[in-house]
Amino acid sequence: MKYIIITILSLNLFACGVLSEPETEKWSANKIYEEAKEAFAVGDYESAIRYYELLEARYPFGKYAQQAQMEIIYSYYKYQEPASAIAAANLFIKLYPRHPKVDYAYYLKGLVNFELHQGTLDRFLPIDRSQREQMAAVQSFQDFSELVARFPDSEYSKDARQRMVHLRNRAARHELHVANFYMKREAYLAAANRAKTVIKSYQRTPAIPHALTILARAYKIMGLQDLSDSTLKILKLNYPNHPGIIKIENLAVR
Repeated sequence: MKYIIITILSLNLFACGVLSEPETEKWSANKIYEEAKEAFAVGDYESAIRYYELLEARYPFGKYAQQAQMEIIYSYYKYQEPASAIAAANLFIKLYPRHPKVDYAYYLKGLVNFELHQGTLDRFLPIDRSQREQMAAVQSFQDFSELVARFPDSEYSKDARQRMVHLRNRAARHELHVANFYMKREAYLAAANRAKTVIKSYQRTPAIPHALTILARAYKIMGLQDLSDSTLKILKLNYPNHPGIIKIENLAVR
C-alpha cells in the first residue's frame, strides 16, 4: 500500500512540473504515447517513464492509459528501479484485476524480485545485501506461484515454473551452506536441524544427498548411532555412488 501511495504522490509532483511545459501542452494522448515508445526503444528509460507518467496524469481515462500503466512497469524494471516497478505492478493489479494482460504484471513482479535475488539490479532498498537477496527470493517464488496458480495457461507460466525450480534449488543450497557453517563450528544439533529442513522442504532438489550426508555425520558425532545408520541407509538406497557414504563410514568418533 505504501508503494501505491508513493507512486501516486510522485505522479502528482511530476504532473505539476511537466504539464506546464509549453513543449508538451498541446500534445495528444497518441503523441505522448508514441514519444514514450520511441524513448523506450532507444534505451532512454528515464524519458519513457516521464512520458508514460505524463500520459497517465493528463489522460487518465483515455484508451492509452491502461497500456501506459502496464508499460511503465517494464520501463521501471529496465531503468533498475525495482521498488517503483513492483509498486506499479501492484497498482495495475489492484486497478485492473480482469485485464487480459494482468498476468504480465504478476510475471514482472516475480521477475523484478528474481533479479534482486540474483543481485543483478544496481539500485536497492537500503538493507543488508544477503538479507535482501533471501527476502527477494522468497517473494519472487510467491509471485511466480501466484501467476502459475491464477493463470496456468499464461505464456509466462512456463518461464515462471523454470525460475521457481531455480529458486527452490538455490534456497536448498542456502540451507546447506548454513548447515555446513554449523558443522565447522561443531554446532551439530543446529546442523542436523538445517539438514532436516532441506530434506523436508526441498525434496527432489540436488541438495538432498548432501543434506543426508550432513545429517548422518551430525548424528554419528553426537553419538546417535541408530539415527546415523538409518540416515546412511537412506543415502545408500537413493544415492549409492555418493562420495559422502565413504566419509560417513570412515568417520572416527572420539
